[in-house]
Amino acid sequence: MSVLRVKSVEQSISDTEAPEHRLSKDLSALDLTVFGIGVIVGTGIFVLTGRVAREMAGPSVALSFVIAGIVCALAALCYAEFASTVPAAGSAYTFAFATLGEFPAWIIGWDLMLEMMLGAAVVAVGWSGYLTSLLESVGIALPGAIAGEGATFNLPAALIVLILTAILVMGIKLSSRFNLVIVAVKVTVVLLVIVAGLFFVRAANYVPFVPASKETPAVEGLSAPLIQVLFGITPVAFGVMGIFGAAAIVFFAYIGFDVVATAAEETRNPQRDLPIGILSSLGVCTVLYVAVSLVVVGMQPYGQLSEAAPLADAFKSVGQTWAASLISIGALAGLTTVVMILMLGMSRVMFAMCRDNLLPSGLGKVHPKYRTPYIITILMGLVVAALAGLVPLSTIAELVNIGTLFAFVVVSIAVIILRRTRPDLPRSFRTPLVPLVPILSVLACLYLMLNLPVETWLRFLAWMLLGIVIYFGYGYRHSRLSEHHVGR
Repeated sequence: MSVLRVKSVEQSISDTEAPEHRLSKDLSALDLTVFGIGVIVGTGIFVLTGRVAREMAGPSVALSFVIAGIVCALAALCYAEFASTVPAAGSAYTFAFATLGEFPAWIIGWDLMLEMMLGAAVVAVGWSGYLTSLLESVGIALPGAIAGEGATFNLPAALIVLILTAILVMGIKLSSRFNLVIVAVKVTVVLLVIVAGLFFVRAANYVPFVPASKETPAVEGLSAPLIQVLFGITPVAFGVMGIFGAAAIVFFAYIGFDVVATAAEETRNPQRDLPIGILSSLGVCTVLYVAVSLVVVGMQPYGQLSEAAPLADAFKSVGQTWAASLISIGALAGLTTVVMILMLGMSRVMFAMCRDNLLPSGLGKVHPKYRTPYIITILMGLVVAALAGLVPLSTIAELVNIGTLFAFVVVSIAVIILRRTRPDLPRSFRTPLVPLVPILSVLACLYLMLNLPVETWLRFLAWMLLGIVIYFGYGYRHSRLSEHHVGR
């Protein structure tokens, strides 16, 4: 079947050296690790901790972060092998093309575009909210028409996207240096929160560490988790099931480490540096998440934690109001790098698809001076800015979760396939215990996907159907691997 035609690993690597498509190789293992931390530490650590502790897991929310981290670690081991074996832009899209074929690769590329585009827009709206709150604390009120949830056009959200687009166009090294500074700020804030919070922790707030489970009112209709609809399960909060249910939600806090793999082509020594960057960033963030969650639930009874700003409000509850502004600054820094790196990943996936002619090749041109895919970067920057400015995206933010989990499933399966079809390939990093680790990764990701609402699945399927129409309408006929194209 021609829709399953495979692009060889050798071809993927040789494409990276074509003069018209060659990107600048400036990134080190440290740059990649900081990129990973930059995109992971964001909304999750500043918002989700309080919500899931109060509603689902209690003090044991720390265990939920550990479980979500383990799921990501299984997928990260698979990503690390692929990224070091096929060091080309495109992440899971490129990996799928080398193993499953062109149509599955298109589907995963289309999926990654959805994940990163919506993710960047959602986080930009969150960035605008924190900026508005911080300005109000110093007596500056932005007009409601241009900022806030009811804004006609969310100007701060759109502006931050456009500023970051310009930085991305001007080169990967500038982007990495900017990211390093911002990440240093937000990690410093997180560490200060942990250290300062330890002085106000009360042991009584940890008891019971795993609250007794109790039924919650059944979520009705399309808002119900798919697993509940399929198996008739009554939703349960707290207890062991509450811990696992919370893990499906806090998984959002880990989204982004896979974006490190999209920068493979711009890495000096990808065989060595990519596995280090992927696994190191995930490890650092897991430790930070567990520490923050333990401090927050220790400072304030979990039933009293706020949903909007749990870290800041926990400090207010113990009379430390100075921390609120500091945490807002850390959140602003955190969300800035998340937006930038999601846009970086999205442009690199589209760049790889343009290079294969599955999207118009003219969009994949590289800037003669900055060696970045500038047309795609500018185009996607405008789209994300428009989405962030005009569309209330909170209801479709869960699409980011399902898109990421789907990518993890594909990459995990592809590792097993490539081990069988190309055992001869040099692998500087090898996923341990194959096929056990990839199989566990697939099962864990599918379980978390089943915990997402039915309406999220329906929206995801609608986006996939649109992608299929575009593939057969354009990509299939124009692909570099098509007989028509080769004949010319």
